[in-house]
Amino acid sequence: MKSNVPTLAPLLRTNLQGDVLALLLLNPDREWSITALAERLGTNLPSVLREVNRLLAGGFLRERKVGRNRMILASEEHPLFRPLVQMLEYSYGPLVVLPEVLRGISKIELAYIYGSWAARHEGIAGPDPADIDVLVVGRPDRLALADAAEVATRRLNREVNIRTVARDSWQDDNEYFIRSIKERPMLELDLERRHEE
Repeated sequence: MKSNVPTLAPLLRTNLQGDVLALLLLNPDREWSITALAERLGTNLPSVLREVNRLLAGGFLRERKVGRNRMILASEEHPLFRPLVQMLEYSYGPLVVLPEVLRGISKIELAYIYGSWAARHEGIAGPDPADIDVLVVGRPDRLALADAAEVATRRLNREVNIRTVARDSWQDDNEYFIRSIKERPMLELDLERRHEE
C-alpha cells in the first residue's frame, strides 16, 4: 500500500523535498539551476520550484543569479545543516551517493536500486530498510564494485549490496531473479553528469 507520507523520512513533507535536499545538501559545493534539478530528479519544473522556494525561505538553501537563471546550492551556515546531512545520507542519500561511487567504474551499462529501499522511496509502507540492494548491468571489475560498496556503506550507514548481471541476462524476462526485480519498484541511478551546470 502506497503512503502519502514519505516512508524514508516521515519528518519531511514529500519524497521530492527529500530528494531535493539530498541532492543539494550532500553536494554543498555544487550549484544547480531549477531546470537541471527537475531533469536530474525526473520531475516537473513547477514542483521543484515550489520545493526550492520553500527551502530558500527557510534558509536551508541559497541562490545566486546568473542572468535569468537562479543557481541553487546548500546553505552550510544553517544551524541544522550538519544534522540534516546525516539524516539525508541515511534516508535519501542512496540516489546521490551511489552514482558518485559507481561513476567512473568502466563497463557499467545501467544501475538500479531495487528491494525494500526502492519500495520505501516509492511510498510502499514497511519497516526501515536494513540494507540497500543495487543491481549493476554490465561486466564491471568486481573489485572496483566491492570498493564502491564499502565506500557507500560507510557513507550511508546501511549495508550496500551490489549484484551484477550481464546485458543479455537483464533482457531475459524468463529468468526468475530478473523478472522478480522488474515486477517491483526499482530506481535507475543516473551515472552521467549531463544535468550538472
